[in-house]
Formats: sequence, C-alpha cells, structure tokens
Amino acid sequence: MAVTKKLTKSIPHVKSSKAQIWDLEMTYENDSEGDATYYKTVFNHRAVAADGDFTAAAKSSFNLAALTAMCPTSQWDVVFASQVDSVITNPPSNPVPDQDFSVPSS
Repeated sequence: MAVTKKLTKSIPHVKSSKAQIWDLEMTYENDSEGDATYYKTVFNHRAVAADGDFTAAAKSSFNLAALTAMCPTSQWDVVFASQVDSVITNPPSNPVPDQDFSVPSS
C-alpha cells in the first residue's frame, strides 16, 4: 500500500498583516488511480492562532513544512488506513439472495 499525502489547499485569514487562521486541505491517496487498490480521501482542518495552533505571522513566512505541521496527520493516518481496510482490503460482503426459498405453508 503506497500512500501519498499532499497539502492541496492552504487559505490564510489575515488581520494586521498576519495570518490568524489557516484553512488547510490534505489529500491522501492509496496506490495509483486506475489500480484496483486505489482509494482517495480529502481531509480539512482549520488552524487558529488564538487557539495555540501556531503563532500569527506574515503569511509568506509559512512554508510547506510549517503548514503541514498544523494538520493532525497522525489522526488522519489512522482514519485513512481504516477506510482503506474497510473499502479495499476487507470490504463487507453483501447478502446473497436465495431464489430457492419457498414461503412456508404454515
């Protein structure tokens, strides 16, 4: 299972020339599109300076590593692994109709 994670959106909310809030989106993909084991999920997170998620600063001072560090990736890793397991690795089996069943007479 080759999982890739990519920060796909980062929107700063700026006040007094400093980013106060970041809306972040990260896309997780399992294997390659077209593969039988391909699975994709998009996670979103709002990081708020006032909540202690980061220190407010000029938006240009945040690089990819800083923005990624604001995301709860350890939690998302667990959720994504569970999703892949339940959809790809061990999908639920659907009930099979029994066409030979007859309505009981009594």
